[in-house]
Formats: sequence, C-alpha cells, structure tokens
Amino acid sequence: MSALEWPKGDADVVLLHNARCSKSRATRALLEEHGIEFVTHDYIADPLDRAELEELGARLGLEPRDWVRPGELPAGVDLGDGARLIELVAAEPRALQRPIVVRGARAQVGRPPEQVLELFAGS
Repeated sequence: MSALEWPKGDADVVLLHNARCSKSRATRALLEEHGIEFVTHDYIADPLDRAELEELGARLGLEPRDWVRPGELPAGVDLGDGARLIELVAAEPRALQRPIVVRGARAQVGRPPEQVLELFAGS
C-alpha cells in the first residue's frame, strides 16, 4: 500500500475513484471534459487509513456520517459515532462515499458528479 499524496495547492487535484461505480466514472469523464488535470487514487485497491480518512473529513468539512455509504456498513451502526465510522471505512473501503475530488485543502463528494465542479468555480 502507498500513502495518499494529498494535494498541496489548488493546482493539485486527486480523484478518489472506484472504477466499478458509474458516478465515479462519470466524474472522471467530467474532469477530463473540463480539461482538469488530476491524479486518480483507487481507494479500493489502496484503502485510506484512519489518519487519511480523518484528513479527508477535514477537507470535506463534513462529519463522517455525511461521507459514508450506510448501506455498506453493518446493520445498526450508530451514524453519529464518527470515530467508529472512520474505523469501519478503514476496514471496508467500499463504505466510503464515491466519488470524492480533493483540490488543495478542500474536497467535494460527487453526488451528483457535477457537484465537484464547485471546487473549480471562479478559477
């Protein structure tokens, strides 16, 4: 496993990508159509660890319950327990919402895919 290289500035963009997800593929195509250069990180093959997930949450500006896929979590999980959710996503990367684009110090969930373009508004 290799550590995720976080974007240092607004010129650096990372797509947290799951190739099996249609929304993730659509977001990749959308970035390409807009001429946005990015690096793809396959978080299924190379899962994010707890520290990386905490960093992602900070860049998203959201609580973990807002960037996990509840249907991929064990039944009865307390969605208000952020530390537990991070632990579960670290163990089961399919539970991470997808796709997510990280640009500089900010990130955006691509649901719908066009939402990621908010990261580039005014650039």
